[in-house]
Amino acid sequence: MTKVFIDGSAGTTGLRINERLSGRRDIELLTISDELRKDTEARREMLNMADIVFLCLPDAAAIEAVSLVDNPNTAVIDTSTAHRTSDGWVYGFPELSDNRERIKNSKRIANPGCHASGVVALLAPLVSAGIIKPDSALSAFSLTGYSGGGKKMIAEYEDAERDILLDAPRMYGVGQTHKHLKEIVSVCGLSSAPVFCPIVAPFYSGMEVSIPLHVSELCGSISDIRNTYRAYYKNGLVRFEEQADENGFLSAGALSDRDDMQITVCGNEDRIVLVSRFDNLGKGASGSAIQNMNILLGVDETTGLNV
Repeated sequence: MTKVFIDGSAGTTGLRINERLSGRRDIELLTISDELRKDTEARREMLNMADIVFLCLPDAAAIEAVSLVDNPNTAVIDTSTAHRTSDGWVYGFPELSDNRERIKNSKRIANPGCHASGVVALLAPLVSAGIIKPDSALSAFSLTGYSGGGKKMIAEYEDAERDILLDAPRMYGVGQTHKHLKEIVSVCGLSSAPVFCPIVAPFYSGMEVSIPLHVSELCGSISDIRNTYRAYYKNGLVRFEEQADENGFLSAGALSDRDDMQITVCGNEDRIVLVSRFDNLGKGASGSAIQNMNILLGVDETTGLNV
């Protein structure tokens, strides 16, 4: 039976992973007592005892955890930002061309960021197909539920006496230095980062990423984009939907509590909006991490997931 350890199981991503794995009979979840979860030697023992480790930690703690792993057979899936563009690590988005095989044969997998997942799913196939030029001036808008901010933000939003400003959507990362931009540029093969506008709103989970495009700036049409997605996304947790709106609306909460992703193309022959929708805690975090684990185990990628 495969031994699995979640380092950082008390955080939102770790809790969701634990929830998804708790009913599985093909793995044994290794646990550590609350009083020892920050004890270096206790963690070292668990990290090296496990066949697969999930790191659900801040960047610095994730880097430290990797340094504690000396068992060559232990596979590490890191959900932090720390290793997403690092040498020796595979970017854990299986739906990208040839990534599935690379993940299967790797012991170091960097799980994508939530915002980045939505942007990468939309841009990477189009850059690869030559429809979007790598040096294009792009922008992206991302709307997310507050659970993406972790326990502190969840507590703020769920406080009965919360600040009235939290009752409306709030833009952040206004200095254009969001931590997901680096992986977006690297994975999509862009020359520069898009103008990125992330917004957190007063709903628990769900995410909607949109990228506006002028057809005049593309090397293709809206039909070419749809055909590219249709051919590109045949396996995995990303699916292309020809028509995905709800009576003219696109809700950011449509895939809340799910582990898959839906992408669609809106607009006309002049102006286009690419849209990806998913759960920031699902395909944007824990669902993706478990999908990567399933690939390592050689089982169906959707095992234990809500799709």
